[in-house]
Amino acid sequence: MEKKTVLVTGIGGNVGQGILRNIRAMGLGIRLIGTNTKDFSPGNHLCDFVYPVPFSSHSRYLPTLKKIIEREKVDLVIPSTDLEVFYLAGNKHKLKAKVLASDVQTARIYLDKYLTYQYLSAHDIPFVTTWLPKKFNRSPGRFIAKPRKGWGSRGILRGKITPSALPAGYIIQPWLRGTEITTAVYVNQQGQLHGLITMERSLSHGTTTECRVVFDYDAALERIAQKMIRLGGLVGSFNIQSMVTRTKKVVPFEINCRFSGTNSIRHHFGFQDVKYALQEHLLNQKPDPPKIVAGAATRILMDVIYPDPEKYRKDHQPRPILH
Repeated sequence: MEKKTVLVTGIGGNVGQGILRNIRAMGLGIRLIGTNTKDFSPGNHLCDFVYPVPFSSHSRYLPTLKKIIEREKVDLVIPSTDLEVFYLAGNKHKLKAKVLASDVQTARIYLDKYLTYQYLSAHDIPFVTTWLPKKFNRSPGRFIAKPRKGWGSRGILRGKITPSALPAGYIIQPWLRGTEITTAVYVNQQGQLHGLITMERSLSHGTTTECRVVFDYDAALERIAQKMIRLGGLVGSFNIQSMVTRTKKVVPFEINCRFSGTNSIRHHFGFQDVKYALQEHLLNQKPDPPKIVAGAATRILMDVIYPDPEKYRKDHQPRPILH
């Protein structure tokens, strides 16, 4: 097989690092290029070469990525952050590599929690009630305020919310009580549901630290996922974050239009969405069927040691694109 090259963005985060580990586990000798806003991170050792890039909102981001793709002869780009998914979705036609991202309009909606609420509610798909601060007129109670766009569960405020005191760009949602679950869904190239997996989870600073596979909510989540897929625009893997209330009602509160941070965990439980994506979008193969098994996972702090970091940079980072 001709050696393929895949570029994974955001390798400083757990999403990008999980994608890299899953690709390595396939054992296909795929050449891995990593990008990140910092030139050195724990994800560097998983790549053959690493390039620092500006933030996706910077005017130099796209030209920089274009040059990397052309220099490294990249076949497939996998963005691992919400903003990069959105930005690259709108610029697929400018790149000489396939980009694994949903349609730009779909990515724009799911990047924004308020637009997500409006969109799903208009199509009779469950999603937690979401207010803009200027439209919030509820009696004092227990609510959550969070950034309207992305940011991986960071910046959340809980309790009695004063709308006028919130930072710009925040939304308000009810403070749901119950069991938090995360559901990964894969949409194949025919626009059909290929499979899903749901895990109960515990978080620390927005990152899953413990989780276990559950099957109790599959029917409810499959109905929700099917409705979302029928609206069109979703490509590859996406993630539904939900709360299961005391009455066992599943209430989604966030949609991530990308691989989620548990991709490296669920791979071991028979839902291998990174593998499915490479089979379809890189190797032109039919994706393997999911074979979900029960199990639990916990994460520990590990060390990545670079004995000679300057030599590592020299060996793994080609001459900079930006001068």
